[in-house]
Amino acid sequence: MKAIGVTEFGGPDALHVVELPDPEAGPGEVRIRVHAAAVNPTDTVLRGGARVGALASVPPPYVPGMDVAGVLEQIGAGVQTGLQPGDHVMAIVVPLGSHGGYSERVVVPAQSAARVPAGATDAEAATLPMNGLTAVQALDLLSLEPGQTLAVTGAAGAVGGYAVQLGKVAGLRVIADASESDEQLVKDLGADVVVLRGPEFAARVREVAPQGADGVVDAALLNELVIPAARDGGRIATVRGFTGGEERGITFHPVLVRNYAREQGKLDRLRRLAEGGQVTLRVARVLPAEDAAEAHRILEAGGTRGRLVLEF
Repeated sequence: MKAIGVTEFGGPDALHVVELPDPEAGPGEVRIRVHAAAVNPTDTVLRGGARVGALASVPPPYVPGMDVAGVLEQIGAGVQTGLQPGDHVMAIVVPLGSHGGYSERVVVPAQSAARVPAGATDAEAATLPMNGLTAVQALDLLSLEPGQTLAVTGAAGAVGGYAVQLGKVAGLRVIADASESDEQLVKDLGADVVVLRGPEFAARVREVAPQGADGVVDAALLNELVIPAARDGGRIATVRGFTGGEERGITFHPVLVRNYAREQGKLDRLRRLAEGGQVTLRVARVLPAEDAAEAHRILEAGGTRGRLVLEF
């Protein structure tokens, strides 16, 4: 089968077409014929070799990709599922110790896959699993109650956008950031208050929530700059492992989405929310899989709204 990977870590041009044997679904697994694979910042991290330690026992090529959608082909032994071969499904892929989603076929645990939202294309569905589950886990870790205040950085992006929408589903007051050009987009996602993005985010949150937010999702990686946005005893969910020091009783909750890779119930709930219009699937652009290097260049240049998607 065709896949897009790297044999040597490097920049976008390190990505190239590789040929791999078709995988077979083992016990507890399913195989998906991939039609679409979303391009995420985590893919650029793997491509650049930042996770080389985790891949030490795996020979190259290394295939990125954590989000896929396509057609269910095989169901392994012992799998209890309402899905059938031929169904369109989406899945989260954890490419540590195995190949990622930039492949014509992937095998994943059955609990990592769910039906594609009704009315959605495979390209649209491919933007949901990893990014959506990241936002779900962030909100689960914050454990806020209806009526409390959630502040979100990077709200125009995929994870931040889902955090805004899921916050509203949870009955929270949402304060989110945006550039001037993205203000309407973030309002349309449901934010109650939109503040200007940037290093002054915390001060702007305090202008509308003087005591600070009960919880913060830092999808923009502001790290220490976001801490003053949280109230005394508040909670901050971070997506790249940042944990600040002890300060005003604030707790930090690093999000590790691979811990939710088998949370099929949560993925299926995202499907239902997408079908109900409470979660928006946003595709920035669809490119042929062979143009993965260009997709990585576009992503790393910044400013992409929605997800770039590779088509197989």
